[in-house]
Amino acid sequence: MRFQIPLLLSVILAVPHMHAQQSQDAGGAAEKKKAFLKAREEMRTVPLATPAPPASSKPDSSPSASTPKSRPAADPTPKPKPRPVTQATPRRRSTPLLVITPKPAPVTPSPSRQREMPAAVTVQKSGFEEAEVIPAEKPSRSWFSRGPNYRFLTAAVRAEIDKAPVRKGRWRYTVVHNSGTRQGSAKAFHYYHLRVRKMPNGLAYHFVIGNGTSTGDGQIEIGPRWSRQVNGGHVHSDYLNNIALGICFVGDFNRDAPTERQKAALEELVGYVRKRVGKVEGKPSIVKAHREINPPRWPTDCPGDKFPYRWLHGKFD
Repeated sequence: MRFQIPLLLSVILAVPHMHAQQSQDAGGAAEKKKAFLKAREEMRTVPLATPAPPASSKPDSSPSASTPKSRPAADPTPKPKPRPVTQATPRRRSTPLLVITPKPAPVTPSPSRQREMPAAVTVQKSGFEEAEVIPAEKPSRSWFSRGPNYRFLTAAVRAEIDKAPVRKGRWRYTVVHNSGTRQGSAKAFHYYHLRVRKMPNGLAYHFVIGNGTSTGDGQIEIGPRWSRQVNGGHVHSDYLNNIALGICFVGDFNRDAPTERQKAALEELVGYVRKRVGKVEGKPSIVKAHREINPPRWPTDCPGDKFPYRWLHGKFD
């Protein structure tokens, strides 16, 4: 009996506490229900997706979804319950259209304007583009001196030599060859070098002197390598081809000697070209026969055993 009295007292004391807890729970449930009803009233039904409005230059004035909204004041009057939303549909933002500006059409100048405008220039690098172009010397003429009297260096040949864009200090050597054939011309050799030997620039020499077979005896022909100032293809060394002019006699000088007219034409041509290319380190360009300048690893007998080497050095050394 004495053990039951304290238990009874604890039960009697716990009853008011339980009532207070139940009332507190009931109050919390009412608060939660009230908050739920208030939040449901604030929700709005999302309309069906509509086409995006046209783009405009003005920024979108509609508030962003991430911008917090100010809650309206609680209205004591009951409001009809909105239709519940089963699925949250994200709001569409207006996407600005891509504006493509057409490229303006090129303006074609009038014919008179085209005549005034300079033509486009294409520059090809050759390794000597920084050097100064040497203008051709104008022969001084007076009543007492009419200048040299050329027999083989015609006015047309001299004009072609003069107009080439020669660069200062480039041509240090002049190399003399023979064709190894008893007849021929610059045109025939150009075809052979271009088509048979597959040389991109064709004729390997800068000048050809005829022997009276295909062209005149002592006739001087100018190759495209001189006119365009392109490196030669007449010696084995690429370095020497860049700094050495090539002059070819038509003939096989292992069997024949060059004609007197060919030798006279060579003398006129070398003298004129030396002035045109200018001096290198204060000296005129050096004149050599092919076999005298070719590297020992690639020996050659050009321009032949019957070529007058002593005469060559006596004239141009």
